[in-house]
Amino acid sequence: MSVPRVGSTLVAVCLCSALALACSGGGSGPKAQDPTRQSESEYDVARDLWLRRGQTRDALEHALKAVELDDENADAQHLVALLYLDFCSQSAAECRLAEAERHARRALELKRDYREARNTLAVVLIHAKKASAAVDLLRPLTEDILYQTPENAWGNLGWAYLELGQLDPAIDALRRSIAAQPQFCVGNYRLGLAHERKGELGLAITAFTRALETEAPGCSALQEAWAGRARVGFRAGNVDSARADLARCLKLSGTTSAGKECRSMATKLK
Repeated sequence: MSVPRVGSTLVAVCLCSALALACSGGGSGPKAQDPTRQSESEYDVARDLWLRRGQTRDALEHALKAVELDDENADAQHLVALLYLDFCSQSAAECRLAEAERHARRALELKRDYREARNTLAVVLIHAKKASAAVDLLRPLTEDILYQTPENAWGNLGWAYLELGQLDPAIDALRRSIAAQPQFCVGNYRLGLAHERKGELGLAITAFTRALETEAPGCSALQEAWAGRARVGFRAGNVDSARADLARCLKLSGTTSAGKECRSMATKLK
């Protein structure tokens, strides 16, 4: 399956809430050597390798071992799905969306009220160009009062509508995501995209600016938002501000998809 590479900063910001919820808690102490306990131990190791050490490949090895030992370990199944998504942010060549989908679905099969796994499955489906299916998953989640991070459900619903070209529902959902969590800079970034596609340049610049000025980890380095604001600024005739945004964009990286877009725009403005 051919999958477009997603900006690593954007994915990191999107997944942070899922990581905190799916991987919270400490180890469970000494365990007997039965497969279920061994699976829990492997899950703990995988979680630690990913969250504390940033070793995605080693974490995946242990997470896969956890589900091999106990196919009914829903948390481990979900963690595998998240890890495969993380690989998609790092390299298109190593992106395994089909595997991510399979493990997210298995987690939901094992635990029907696994809200984070439902959200993760929706994200996988959006990446896999199955946005309509993602909408069907996310609508009930936005109405679930027990879901601890409603901004993720609303934000991903807005993203799915954006992918479907349904701009007004996208704007409504994204505004709701930001209302639920004002620090959710990815929501403002996608809101900027929706306004840009509607030709509402002033509103787009405002949303991109709010995304970049959000005082939360990773927001000021949201390269896609720098590129978006530069793109819209240029369309609005603000050439000097566009140049400044392109410089900030390229300072972050010139090799990512957003970086390449910024380099191309910068060349045209010379």
